[in-house]
Amino acid sequence: MRTRKNRLSDRQKGMLEFIREFMAENGLPPTVRDIQYACGISSTSVVDYNLRLLQRDGLIRRRPDVARGIELLDKNGKAGGFLPQVPVLGYIAAGEPLPGPSNDGWTQEPIDTIELPRNLTDSKKDLYALRVKGTSMIDAFIDDGDLVLVDPSHDVSNGDMTVAWLKLEQEATLKRVYREGSKVRLQPANSRMKPIYTDAANVETRGKVVAVLRTL
Repeated sequence: MRTRKNRLSDRQKGMLEFIREFMAENGLPPTVRDIQYACGISSTSVVDYNLRLLQRDGLIRRRPDVARGIELLDKNGKAGGFLPQVPVLGYIAAGEPLPGPSNDGWTQEPIDTIELPRNLTDSKKDLYALRVKGTSMIDAFIDDGDLVLVDPSHDVSNGDMTVAWLKLEQEATLKRVYREGSKVRLQPANSRMKPIYTDAANVETRGKVVAVLRTL
C-alpha cells in the first residue's frame, strides 16, 4: 500500500523539504515566492498547484489568504513539532535565591517545552530554559516572567550571566559571576540590589545564559 509521501513527485518532495528547513531555520513559513525561487519553479501558479496537492494529501495545511499561511502537519494531522524543542525546567530567581533542583524549584523533569528557531539552538542539544522570578537583572534587559535559555556548559568566564547553585543553601540564582580569590561575587544587574558574596567552594555554575525570550 502506497503511503501519502510515496505518492509525491520529486518536485513536491523538494518543496516539502524546503518548507521544513525554512521553518526550522527561521521560525516561520516561507512565502509562495520563496518556494518558487528556492525550488527553481517556473511560476507561482505551479507552486500553488503543488501546494494544493500537498494539502490534499494531508501533509500541510494552508491559508491561501495569508502570505505565510503554511503549516506542516504530522502523521496525526496536527501542526507543529518540526522545530527544535527545549525543556523549561522551572523557575530561577533574579533576586533572592530560590530553592533549586533538589528542592522543588526546578528539576530535570520539564514543566513545559518551547519550540525555537534552529539559529537560536545553534545545534546544541542540551540547552534548557528557566522562567525568571524577580528583577535583579533588569538592567541587563531581563525582567520578571522572561524565559532565559541556558547552555549547561561549565566553561564560564568572569562576567558571564550564569545559573549559580549555592550548595550550602541548596538554592539557585541568576547573576553575573566573578571569581575573586577564594570568594565568588554574584552580581545583580540592578543598582538597587547588592551582590552576594560567598566562598568559591560553595558555588557551582549550572550553565550560562545565551538568550532571553519574552512574550509581549
